[in-house]
Amino acid sequence: MLARIEDQILAGNLGVGDRLPPERELVELLGVSRAAVREALRVLEAQGVLRSRVGTGPGSGSVISAMPSNGLTQLLRLHMALANFPLDDVVEARATLERASARLAAGHASQEDLSRIREPLVRMDDKALGRELFNDYDTAFHVAIAEAGGNRLMADMTVAVRNAVRRTLLTVFHKIADWEPIAVRLRADHHAIYNAIATGDVERAGDLVEQHIRGFHDDVVRKALNMPEAEAPGTTGAAATGTGTEPA
Repeated sequence: MLARIEDQILAGNLGVGDRLPPERELVELLGVSRAAVREALRVLEAQGVLRSRVGTGPGSGSVISAMPSNGLTQLLRLHMALANFPLDDVVEARATLERASARLAAGHASQEDLSRIREPLVRMDDKALGRELFNDYDTAFHVAIAEAGGNRLMADMTVAVRNAVRRTLLTVFHKIADWEPIAVRLRADHHAIYNAIATGDVERAGDLVEQHIRGFHDDVVRKALNMPEAEAPGTTGAAATGTGTEPA
């Protein structure tokens, strides 16, 4: 049942706003039990693919709905947490996605977008800010850049990856004995990234974000989590280091 509905959506035969036949017709059409139909509909509704309304009017029944962005990002975050990807793989994905997001933001960001990027940046400049709040604003800064790029799919993927590593980064922050020099470094990186985006410097924005992500991982995260300085791809996983990605 689920597979058949998914096939119809992927084939373009079902789209947002289309209504599925009533349960009894689905039972006859698909040759399955009513219990199987109801379970499939519940799963699709939970995933945000369907909305169900009782009644007999034009808005009643099971209707295909657009999956909200937060539903997609939540599924991606949970998948990343359960798949237990090696941290190096996650960093590679972040660097690739966020480089592209920063380039898009530099080319498309409006004044409103720039204000949303700058707000967490200003808050991170507060030297009295605790590490957990610093991490929250750090996340908000990167998410705002992704959203400013204007590519919804890329933004959702970037948000999911960034939020999936939030707890790992917070763990690293708390392991750092001398925090202020690290905070100074992160602030400087973020301000440079913001300036490149605000001035429309596409190449520099992309380069700075990638350098920021890779540099922090190599110079700080590895040491804090006692990861080897050099490792073959896929050899140091979350199970070995205790740094699996988790949903925030």
